[in-house]
Amino acid sequence: MEKPYNRLSEYILEDESVLLSPLKERDIEFLLPFALNEPDTWKYSQISAKGEQGMLNYINTALTNRAAGKEYAFIVFDKKTAEYAGCTRFYDIQPENDTLQLGYTWYGEKFRSTGLNKHCKFLLLRFAFENLGMLRVEFRADARNERSIAAMKSIGCKVEGILRSHMWLQDGGRRDSIVLSILKDEWENQVKENLRKKLL
Repeated sequence: MEKPYNRLSEYILEDESVLLSPLKERDIEFLLPFALNEPDTWKYSQISAKGEQGMLNYINTALTNRAAGKEYAFIVFDKKTAEYAGCTRFYDIQPENDTLQLGYTWYGEKFRSTGLNKHCKFLLLRFAFENLGMLRVEFRADARNERSIAAMKSIGCKVEGILRSHMWLQDGGRRDSIVLSILKDEWENQVKENLRKKLL
């Protein structure tokens, strides 16, 4: 029997505030302004999308990994402003373990701290646990990225630990990565309702 994650690219997730649709090659027109005008968006990212070539590579890599069943990237549309706001994705999908990671999330400057991220995370977590049947959703970030870590904790993620000298950075250095997660029973018993109450 085919599992839902095999057809993930067919899904659109939305509520009254946000629309998440599968990233497409033509979405370069909506995302390029961020790549050209807000390069610091990817300061803590292993993969940068700054500059036109950077954004082209970012999208092409996401589409290649989706075709291989490794990742599923979404473009984020803010319904309140009627503008495209950024991207997010499922990755490191392990169907044999019923787990995946949620990340590669970025938003343009004007969309940060607006409540948009909580709407996105609610839709993605609900889909992961209730439609895809995942038992664990993991999050990672550069241990120095205080904004990202605070955002993950605010939606109910629990810190698991630090992976020291975990990966290379764009500038050639290495980063420590913080690991957080939400388990299905946590989602059902507390996180879902708490996050729902925080939606603006």
